[in-house]
Amino acid sequence: MTLRLIQIVTQEGERRVLAGQDDGSARAINGVTSTYELARKAIAAKKSLDAQVAVQGLGEEVDVALALSEGRVLAPIDHPDAAHLHVTGTGLTHLGSAEGRDKMHKAAAAAETQTDSMRMFLMGVKDGKPEAGKVGAQPEWFYKGNGTQLVGPGAELQSPSFAEDGGEEPEMAGIYVIGDDGAPYRIGYALANEFSDHVTEKQNYLWLAHSKLRPASLGVEILTGELPKDVRGTSRIWRGNEVIWEKPFISGEDNMSHTFANLEHHHFKYDLFRQPGDVHVHCFGTATASFADGVQTKDGDVFEITAAPYAYGLRNPLITRAEEKVAVNVL
Repeated sequence: MTLRLIQIVTQEGERRVLAGQDDGSARAINGVTSTYELARKAIAAKKSLDAQVAVQGLGEEVDVALALSEGRVLAPIDHPDAAHLHVTGTGLTHLGSAEGRDKMHKAAAAAETQTDSMRMFLMGVKDGKPEAGKVGAQPEWFYKGNGTQLVGPGAELQSPSFAEDGGEEPEMAGIYVIGDDGAPYRIGYALANEFSDHVTEKQNYLWLAHSKLRPASLGVEILTGELPKDVRGTSRIWRGNEVIWEKPFISGEDNMSHTFANLEHHHFKYDLFRQPGDVHVHCFGTATASFADGVQTKDGDVFEITAAPYAYGLRNPLITRAEEKVAVNVL
């Protein structure tokens, strides 16, 4: 059974986690106030999420569209201690994803027959979908931050004052909780905007790590179970009432050079990422970004990402933070 897990704040200021239906309706899950709490209960009871929801029972019906309009929908996963939530990702994982990246790096690597990006992409094409039980090619991997970097639907994507660019990346994100046994448990998949600084990355590929230290947003719902093999959606940028850029994007394993299992293996093979109680939001990459088409975003632009089978899209405005003075104190 596929669940749509949604987190909101009620008009009275109380948290709720909802079980959404395909028709857009949703009901509160009794006895829990967060997706994290629900997942921890299911892991402890050795039950599936839908079985745990059946144990908890469902309460009142909730108008998710109203909650969205009132800014009461949260990111669909969080952690009581933001330092125990990790936001990470893998790139060059989708068929066609090397093209835009390769354009960025060709000028800096004109003497080479292939850029590092293209070589890594081709490694995935060759061995990113190994047979069951075997380990495939290692993907590009990056760190985005902890739970303080994660925002929900409608929230601002804040670009730091020193950023060269703020651009969208429409992706699927895997959502995981680490059990007390140190094993990762996947809750499901959420729509994500893996917001990045592409201009910084373009200047020098070794600055990729810097370009990824930005917030990321998650859509309204986590879909439990397996993601469809073919996911198709649309990414847009609104400037006022005008769409200044729009393009379809695709995801799902039919459109990828890696399997999700291979990407998960290369993330969770590190003991660091199997600490009991931690939450992981892992972005799986995209082949579509407006920067590759020469778009320069501005403060006030709104990123919009929609994709079936998600009932709700993801919209986030872009804003640049005021300059921050950072001083290191000597003790």
